[in-house]
Amino acid sequence: MPTLAHLSDGLPHSLVLDHLPELNHRHLISSGSTNSQLIADVQNGTLNAAEMHLLTAETQSAGRGQHGRSWQSPRGNVYLSLYYPVHMPISGLLSLIIGVELAKMPVIQVLNEQLCAQGLTPIGVKWANDLGFYSHHSALNLSEKETHKKANQTLPFHKLAGILIEPVTQAGKLVGVVMGVGLNVQATPKLTAQTCEGMSYQAISLQDIERILEPKAPASSLPSLRELYQQMSKALMAAMTRFEHLGLEKPTGQTYNLDSFLKQFDSMDALAGLRLRVTQEHNGKTDSITGYACGIDTHGCLQLRQDNGNISALFTGRIDVIYQV
Repeated sequence: MPTLAHLSDGLPHSLVLDHLPELNHRHLISSGSTNSQLIADVQNGTLNAAEMHLLTAETQSAGRGQHGRSWQSPRGNVYLSLYYPVHMPISGLLSLIIGVELAKMPVIQVLNEQLCAQGLTPIGVKWANDLGFYSHHSALNLSEKETHKKANQTLPFHKLAGILIEPVTQAGKLVGVVMGVGLNVQATPKLTAQTCEGMSYQAISLQDIERILEPKAPASSLPSLRELYQQMSKALMAAMTRFEHLGLEKPTGQTYNLDSFLKQFDSMDALAGLRLRVTQEHNGKTDSITGYACGIDTHGCLQLRQDNGNISALFTGRIDVIYQV
């Protein structure tokens, strides 16, 4: 079996997670898409489907997000995909569990403590696949005309990281799952109208958040990319372990672990209490419903409390947060 030094594709060995040899880590200067590459390598037998495999890259030429959207991949950020052998069905809870475990990483916890200390919105988990926060503009000192204009606008989501989960099959049989994470660290992707693709997103990086907290700070105190690979890899493995122990294959009531997770998610929910407009497509028709976010259910669906008091469980949909005065 090749050594980790060989698997690093000739890059400095310091970039390879030799303290986590079970991950079979490869680090590339560039990849089309770390998710796509891992999936192809497992499916064609280049990589052993019974083992974990970690692939990281300095940049991607064809990075992917949810629903086929593009993921801008400038240098200075983390592009990481972990293949994990699994034979149980993957539910909508997995991406939320991954989000919670990523939000528990030391680098995020430190920044959140500082954000909260300054009365700013902390980094949270946005259903269903993102980390970041909504910017809450103050309604103070607005004229009546300005207030009315704001009331018809949506709040931008400051997106720090995205999660992309994809099943891996061989001969039509599920053999594992690839979990991809893009984390903006030093570089902030420039989102145009085309790359936003209709989403009310603004990219933000860890370095941007540091500058918000300490505008005059001379140098970044962020962990190295290698340290972030380590934190993120451990978070993904912890998420899979947690997911496998939720007892999801037994839909006969909740377990203590599931209850515990739901409470933890509630404390990190970036949508908690916000007024949403959720747009869905059914049979070629587009429908929108509005209401207040009120957590998730035991299947990972978003719960929306409509104005009539009814609660809808939504499996998918585009979310816009409506500005409130």
